[in-house]
Amino acid sequence: MADSVAQRIEQLRSEIDDHNYRYYVLDEPAVPDAEYDRLMRELQDLETKHPNLVTPDSPTQRVGAMPSNTFESVTHRVPMLSLDNAFSAEELTDFDRRVRDRLKREDTVEYVAEPKLDGLAVSLHYEDGLLVRAATRGDGYTGEDITANIRTIYSVPLRLRGKGWPAMVEVRGEVYMPKAGFEKLNQDLTDRGEKTFVNPRNAAAGSLRQKDARVTARRPLELCTYSVAVENESDLPDKHWDCIQKLKDWGFRINPEMRKATGVEECLKAYEDLLELRNDLPYEIDGIVFKVNELALQRELGFVSRAPRWAIAQKFPAQEEMTVVEAVGFQVGRTGAVTPVARLKPVFVGGVTVSNASLHNMDEIERLDLHVGDTVIIRRAGDVIPQVVKVLPEKRPKDAQEVKRPERCPVCDSEVVQLEGEVVARCSGGLYCGAQQREAIKHYGSRRAMDIEGLGEKWIDILFDRGMVKNVADLYKLTVDDLKTLERMGEKSASNLVDAIAGSREPELWRFIYALGIREVGEATAKGLAAHFGDLQPLMDADEDALQTVPDVGPVVAGHVHLFFDQPHNQEIIEALKEAGVHWKKDERAEGASPLAGKTFVLTGTLSQMTRDEAKEKLEALGAKVSGSVSGKTSYVVAGEAAGSKLTKAESLGVPVMTEDDFIAFLDNPGT
Repeated sequence: MADSVAQRIEQLRSEIDDHNYRYYVLDEPAVPDAEYDRLMRELQDLETKHPNLVTPDSPTQRVGAMPSNTFESVTHRVPMLSLDNAFSAEELTDFDRRVRDRLKREDTVEYVAEPKLDGLAVSLHYEDGLLVRAATRGDGYTGEDITANIRTIYSVPLRLRGKGWPAMVEVRGEVYMPKAGFEKLNQDLTDRGEKTFVNPRNAAAGSLRQKDARVTARRPLELCTYSVAVENESDLPDKHWDCIQKLKDWGFRINPEMRKATGVEECLKAYEDLLELRNDLPYEIDGIVFKVNELALQRELGFVSRAPRWAIAQKFPAQEEMTVVEAVGFQVGRTGAVTPVARLKPVFVGGVTVSNASLHNMDEIERLDLHVGDTVIIRRAGDVIPQVVKVLPEKRPKDAQEVKRPERCPVCDSEVVQLEGEVVARCSGGLYCGAQQREAIKHYGSRRAMDIEGLGEKWIDILFDRGMVKNVADLYKLTVDDLKTLERMGEKSASNLVDAIAGSREPELWRFIYALGIREVGEATAKGLAAHFGDLQPLMDADEDALQTVPDVGPVVAGHVHLFFDQPHNQEIIEALKEAGVHWKKDERAEGASPLAGKTFVLTGTLSQMTRDEAKEKLEALGAKVSGSVSGKTSYVVAGEAAGSKLTKAESLGVPVMTEDDFIAFLDNPGT
């Protein structure tokens, strides 16, 4: 038994030392914090039960890992010790009881509650108000000199503000990277094809330990301070809270979420309040730190070998965890995007049990080098969909399988295509695909498409969920009797909706093209296609080369249009619409023969006799192009009331300007 315990202790020490080296020296963490915490707590428990097996080199006897030899070493005058952790209300209550027992007091103790930022602990030394040295925590006794890098952080004062500060001041705090800065940094690294960071804490540590301070200067780092020390204790207030306010006076950032808490009940309330706020904060936190407020009581309580007795960190539920990818499935979104999803061995993370995680696209799978069977680190923050952030290839089993993109849609069995230059693969089923039909119906009936009044999203959801409408053609089969069966749909409302649907049977061609929901085909493109081909069948028959002869239609749009009309499923839906009585008005304009073909108009200001949209439609019906900006190629500017910079620019360029009355008269005789 004793041998097996000793072997387990040695195994744990070896694993923890390896994780320390990866995190602090290589900046490449191999496991999430929760896994590291479990290993450390198991070792602590075993050493508590078997004190004869404790050795000086055990990870429990020091704070962290040895510093990297790429920076000069700095010995801390006062050790930068770590904090003991509490993982439950019971453990926090036990901490408060120990504090009061040691102080021999029955009344409540006042604490300061501080968010525990997820970054890198640093020590800053000021002499006569000037920053002279900065160091990392390192192993708690010896850190690394990072003065040049710290000086690049704008939230670090190079000279203390105000007056009255002692000759020597040591300030301790956390260097961290805000969430927004982390996202932008990773995106920039991805764009350059470089390795990304797993989380903001890792990004902050990696950025601060750059040998070239110019690299650090480009990283969005911040400093938040949490303690101060001086040579003469009488130079500081007698409470921790007041010391932190001194730091604020001297030009340092302190955390605005700090608060005082008297007694353990208020501490527990502070924990719950901060946990609720956690995901709305612009930075990562992994818990809350409670410190006895009175410095005299802190001194009376003292330290154990690696942590103060007067402080504790109550940890939040882990947002990162380690688990295994058991399979990879594919989901189809409302736009046809085929998205891979990792099916995970269930794991508790971020306060819930997670069994699925987003993989975004096949490029992401390739970047991660993810295989089915891999051990991965997943991350979940609040309501954010869990994501796989790292694969641990050293744990990959021999029978791990590569992930391949499906050739057919898992919903409708249509072909899955990925156009050149696009990251996302998509189902080509369009109006036929069940995953896309609901959104296709909503788009079809929208105001700018077929403009079916009364057919809102709520009714579409109800009709779709009840199976009364499966595709856009089914709308025309609805009867008053059908609709009357729906809750809150009276006969009058049902009759109005049936009439509105019937009224959409004769749309303009461009509206019908737009209503089909072809990718990248907006109103302007739909109008251009209608004007060019005049009817739907020539458009359906056109190849990509013919489509690219339409103004403003390039190879990407041409590819989408051709693919849409080439799918038998979409052809079936269009035929069903014809059978339901939908027949569009042919566009009689021949390309180049319209009265305003080749003319570009700009509308500015407020029109009193029509809306800007109505004016735009009238111009486009006459073959004109309506632009949002004025240039030397603009034919006319129509200026309503309160016209601004566009009118000024038109006058400076000599572009003809029409008043609203001029414009209405012009529409009556546009050929002149």
